[in-house]
Amino acid sequence: MKAATIHFEVISSVLDQYLKNNRYSTLFFLVDEMTHFHCLPLLLADLDHLDAYEILEIESGEEHKTIETVKNLWLALTELGADRDTLVINLGGGVLTDMGGFMASTFKRGVKFINIPTTLLSMVDASAGGKNGVDLEGMKNMVGTFTQPEMVLIDPKFLKTLDPRQVKSGLAEMLKHGLIYDRDHWDNLVQLLQHDAESLAPFIMDSIFIKQAVVDLDPYEKGKRKILNFGHTIGHAIESESLETDFPLLHGEAIVIGMLIEAFLSHQKNLLPTEDLVEVCEGFESIYALSAIDLKLFPNLMGWMKHDKKNTGSAINFSLIDQIGQCQFNIACTENEIKEAFENYNEWIG
Repeated sequence: MKAATIHFEVISSVLDQYLKNNRYSTLFFLVDEMTHFHCLPLLLADLDHLDAYEILEIESGEEHKTIETVKNLWLALTELGADRDTLVINLGGGVLTDMGGFMASTFKRGVKFINIPTTLLSMVDASAGGKNGVDLEGMKNMVGTFTQPEMVLIDPKFLKTLDPRQVKSGLAEMLKHGLIYDRDHWDNLVQLLQHDAESLAPFIMDSIFIKQAVVDLDPYEKGKRKILNFGHTIGHAIESESLETDFPLLHGEAIVIGMLIEAFLSHQKNLLPTEDLVEVCEGFESIYALSAIDLKLFPNLMGWMKHDKKNTGSAINFSLIDQIGQCQFNIACTENEIKEAFENYNEWIG
């Protein structure tokens, strides 16, 4: 599976030239209510070779990342005359690009699509790798495909439309890239005096290159690519559980907690040295407001974890770091070990 070309910054001219050179029967922009208002006008203003297009709008939020949403999009495509020569341009965050890629890669057995990520999280995570999908009854990304977009267009100007909470959510994945692959990347990020869009923009391509390097080694997640799941086995469970409440966590917020608890798990498994564990904890604490996990929820969280796609049989598999900048995968952990990691995290939070 050949990786999609990623274009950075001057994206309108690239897209304009692409549309000029490739004539499609129909063109669709998939947006949510936020990107429809804030981002689509910025993009359309710079496109000269755009003759006609349709706009498909969905509701933003992980709770709408479902097969029912995609079914409605398939029906809309059908009603609006989409065929196998259709192009879909997904303009939005990770939920939208994941779902838009799945919609396009399955409609009429696959139509071409382009991803334009508009959040920091989607730029550094969903932009590379070719994963597309939807959640199933709250279980993260249980149904999906490996299909590469025609290209990925990244323009940091879209970050100006984000609130600080969304920026911090995206930073979580950048920090993860440092922890699993590149200590210098981790150091550069935690040492920043400000963690806002402007400060983080110079490091976006570093994160993308790290993810792409891992994906190139293992496009279909049979081995090495699994290290990208560090923090996600527990983090996804926390995210899924929070979606059942009136105050759901953002993806990155849940993944930060997941990375911390899995760092404690790494230490318990005699993988991560104490000094590295302390550095990881202090690094996250310097950036995020952290809170303890109510252990009454632990049985529910275990239920979510047991549905994780990385599991084999009854074992719950983790990707765990053995030093800052290095990660192992397929580390089986028992329920008691996992609960101990939650307890150690809560004790550290105090």
